[in-house]
Amino acid sequence: MTHCVLGIDPGLAHTGWGLIKSDGIRHAHLAHGSIKTPAAMPFHERLLTIHQNLSQLIEEYRPVGAGMETLYFSKNVSSGIPVAQARGVAVLAIAQRSMAFQEFSPTAIKQSVVGSGGADKTQVQHMVRLLLGLPDIPKPDHAADALAAAITFVHHGSLWSTASVVQ
Repeated sequence: MTHCVLGIDPGLAHTGWGLIKSDGIRHAHLAHGSIKTPAAMPFHERLLTIHQNLSQLIEEYRPVGAGMETLYFSKNVSSGIPVAQARGVAVLAIAQRSMAFQEFSPTAIKQSVVGSGGADKTQVQHMVRLLLGLPDIPKPDHAADALAAAITFVHHGSLWSTASVVQ
């Protein structure tokens, strides 16, 4: 059985997304991209744009589940607040479709995709390319990160006996 899974790398300016299909062992790329919202756009409209675009992707591809990296704050908590709000509208789009959802730490994603929780961003992007059989590393970086979250969801998920099949 093959299932469609969505990965999301949320951000206010750029929300990366990636869709894969997988049988639990082998993964194939479906689509990826980034939802861009200009800084000049009113804040609430930026959040609405993210929600609407993700909702449209979910409606079109009908993924059975979604993975997303957990939010962590390094030094500046206030810079993470807009990311947290973008995450909120992404989670809302997922919840409105009653999809399975799981968050993963950056270390868990690196471990799942590369085999080492200490891997760097370049190693993760290279392994995403290899695992999905792509000729090049997916661009932009946010989309590659989203695809890594989708792959991690598959590696940690238990959908294979209950989810709907991708045609």
